[in-house]
Amino acid sequence: MKPTKRDLLRETIKHIDITKIDSTLLIDSMRDMSFSSRDTASAADILQLMINDTESTNWLILAGSTSAGGCMQVYVDMLRFNMIDAVVATGASIIDMDFFEALGYKHYKGTQFIDDTHLRGNYIDRIYDTFIDEEELQACDSTIKAIADSLEPRPYSSREFISEIGKWLTKNSKKTNSLIQTAYELNVPIFCPAFTDSSAGFGLVMHQVEKMKEGKPYLTIDSIADFRELTEVKMSAKTSGLFMVGGGVPKNFAQDTVVCAECLGFDVPMHQYAVQITVADVRDGACSSSTLKEANSWGKVNTAHEQMVYAEATTVVPIIASYAYAKGDWKKRTKKEHAVMFKTGGTKGAGLLMADPE
Repeated sequence: MKPTKRDLLRETIKHIDITKIDSTLLIDSMRDMSFSSRDTASAADILQLMINDTESTNWLILAGSTSAGGCMQVYVDMLRFNMIDAVVATGASIIDMDFFEALGYKHYKGTQFIDDTHLRGNYIDRIYDTFIDEEELQACDSTIKAIADSLEPRPYSSREFISEIGKWLTKNSKKTNSLIQTAYELNVPIFCPAFTDSSAGFGLVMHQVEKMKEGKPYLTIDSIADFRELTEVKMSAKTSGLFMVGGGVPKNFAQDTVVCAECLGFDVPMHQYAVQITVADVRDGACSSSTLKEANSWGKVNTAHEQMVYAEATTVVPIIASYAYAKGDWKKRTKKEHAVMFKTGGTKGAGLLMADPE
């Protein structure tokens, strides 16, 4: 007899708490080992350099499904403990996973050894060995539509729309420590350069179609404003560091801000610190697998402090973040609060791009 939907959605994913783990001895031991262990220790050391450089704006880059897989609280704590000043992520990481749980829904422990047709028959979606209730995801879609319906119908950057979601969550969340709400409250901007490639996309399409049928104006997402605003964040910082989990659009988007500023006539330094945790193979020439040294040839990343870690991220991200938490250097950092520049300056942000580069 095949398991029922209730049987399949029984055990929830529990997100790891870096404040209850001290990986100091482990990282210190890995530093004298080889292979991925030494790379992981090096990545932890670079994150420490980012935290201790008072002039550095530190960006968390997220792609993949680690938030659903148990690292969601890690990323929240990296913001909460002032290690990170801006987030660039896939829409799925922010909406399908984080906002989804902020609404009170859960991800479930599943298995990859199952009949996916049976899952489809029970309206269960699978991410490797993690299950999601599709009906709850559709409720997430509808909530995005309702938020869009409540806003002024005009173009928004993903950063601006996600900020509105954060504002909405302060009054409506079932889980108060989501990444979106935490970022909103701490003035940490979140950018999703491919925002509509997520549950948000379905909700926004429903919003637009309904408004079009009614002959009314509707909200749109301005991806060019995303690029411009993130470039302003880069330009407002004397230096910057990237902590990248996965690759894809968020990785390239964050790195491209250096080139974008140059195209506009502004001389900004390459990202001075960079860590990428990935399992992508470098041999196929794809962007997600391009090394940080390769990014140096494009003028995006300085190779003085860079580390590729070839590992599945849920196995090393908690260790690295726990090490940073235990070291406690984040206590000495001044909050950057980059989102304030957009709150005070509207869609023109800090006006940096309006200035004469000479």
